[in-house]
Amino acid sequence: MAMSVGGDSAESPMSDINTTPLVDVMLVLLIIFLIAVPVAIQTVKGIKLPSVVFDPTTTKPENVSLSVKAAPDGACQVYWGVAPVTHQELLDRAVAKLKADIDRQGGAGNPNLELPEAHIRADINTPWKCVAGTIYNMQMAGFAKVGFISQPKGGGA
Repeated sequence: MAMSVGGDSAESPMSDINTTPLVDVMLVLLIIFLIAVPVAIQTVKGIKLPSVVFDPTTTKPENVSLSVKAAPDGACQVYWGVAPVTHQELLDRAVAKLKADIDRQGGAGNPNLELPEAHIRADINTPWKCVAGTIYNMQMAGFAKVGFISQPKGGGA
């Protein structure tokens, strides 16, 4: 802060402006714009999923393996293991599976309770509505972890 001591006249008004708060505000705005502008100017021209790198998954026997593909007529086909199921059968089997695993481990009060996961293999030409419906059914059944299994490119990691 500046303090005027002496000078021409003690009664003359001080004409100096304190610019420190103005500079502080401008620096904060500059930082905000530096962070926000790259996000705002990103455009989606073509969406390409990242390449799959071989990362082995640890498959437990209690995990549920689902396969999803589209039928030639456009309907969704879901397979529990290798058995085809409807969406209602998927929901019923998932609820029964989860309940059986919880009971096997001593009930919901067990602090070391390990819930099974759902692993989905979806055909590359499957409409998203089929995959989303399968994810929704598994989450409605109570599965907290729903993941995707993909085919790695040749050559490994």
